[in-house]
Amino acid sequence: MVVLLDGGMSNALEDRGHDLGGALWTARLLRDAPGEIADVHRAYFAAGAQVATTASYQASVEGFIRFGLSHSAAEALICRSVQLAQEVRDDLASDGAKRLVAASVGPYGAALADGSEYRGRYGVPAARLRDFHLPRLELLASAGPDLMAVETIPDVDEAEVLVELLDEIGLPAWFSYSVQRLQTRAGQPLEEAFDVAASARSVVAVGVNCCAPGDVAAAVRLAVDTTGLPAVAYPNRGEAWDATAHRWAGRDSFNAALGPGWVEAGAYYVGGCCRVGPADIAALAEAVRR
Repeated sequence: MVVLLDGGMSNALEDRGHDLGGALWTARLLRDAPGEIADVHRAYFAAGAQVATTASYQASVEGFIRFGLSHSAAEALICRSVQLAQEVRDDLASDGAKRLVAASVGPYGAALADGSEYRGRYGVPAARLRDFHLPRLELLASAGPDLMAVETIPDVDEAEVLVELLDEIGLPAWFSYSVQRLQTRAGQPLEEAFDVAASARSVVAVGVNCCAPGDVAAAVRLAVDTTGLPAVAYPNRGEAWDATAHRWAGRDSFNAALGPGWVEAGAYYVGGCCRVGPADIAALAEAVRR
């Protein structure tokens, strides 16, 4: 049985006419247009997704405070990201389908808004990473998501900090790296990275996201062989983020027909990331459920 994930939040909001420039990216709309975030969750559920991934990828207390919010308002918005997805899920409950809410936990580099989530090795000590991640993990957990989506992690250094925190929090989580072929974005062997991710008792699936679709199958097989856990796989369209020009560039290689191969390789959670929208998820749902 495959659990179908949603697609990208940012592209879906941009398609609805929103300018996501600025360091807060999609998180800004938690304050300015929460109904639009809810409508994106609703669109992905309508496309066949079984999981709503919250708009908290780039959200942090620090980031919201720099944006001018009070500490308490920042905390409330992080919790609100989970509540919005829960409200949409609950609105649809009458059809009897099982739907989950996954609280997105992006990397430290995402909050820097300089593309470093695709490079890793930030040059900060582990204590700094812990101080950044722990408050929002606690806030997200307090809102009661079904699981955590730890995603787009670029290196083992950050993973080592996160797995300790995940076991402190105690909620089930998937753990997903941003990769290039069989290495993390920081250039570490992916086998080593998967070992670290699976060392947390709370991690229920390990895999990759926001990578080229062609890199998925081999990485999924390695994840399953290395950890013995189900895999998670949700690539982007195959393009690369140009942090200088603030745009995606390169070739579109996303094809829903690749989905069954990811499942055959061992993926249990399957979906899309940046630039993958509701129509793509609908096509993926049809492909993997034939």
